Amino acid sequence: MLTDFTMYPTLPAVDLARARRFYEEKLGFKPGEVTPAGVTYHVNNSSIFLYPSTFAGSNKATAAGFNVTNLEGLVAELRGKGVVFEEYDMGDFKTVNGILKTPEGLAAWFKDTEGNIIGLISGM
Repeated sequence: MLTDFTMYPTLPAVDLARARRFYEEKLGFKPGEVTPAGVTYHVNNSSIFLYPSTFAGSNKATAAGFNVTNLEGLVAELRGKGVVFEEYDMGDFKTVNGILKTPEGLAAWFKDTEGNIIGLISGM
């Protein structure tokens, strides 16, 4: 059934032009299809669809995630481009300098310009 198909995150943007600048200039995404409905970014073997919506930033959980290598290096690189990483302190779930360390690996989260939470994981 649905497991036979590709899944992709759809991310809302109150200001699509501002969001595009963030994804293209800070994260390095290249636009694929651009339509009045939004823009598709092809990311490795998947894609992300960014579309206009007044509900952007209303999700308080991770909206999209990336499984990455060298998370600490990537966090430093993104910080150099102005990306701000979230800090969490929920008991055993505590980030230090934006990075959560667990026995399984590392994780970090940032918000895009529209308030969508993007997660990065490594080794999990």
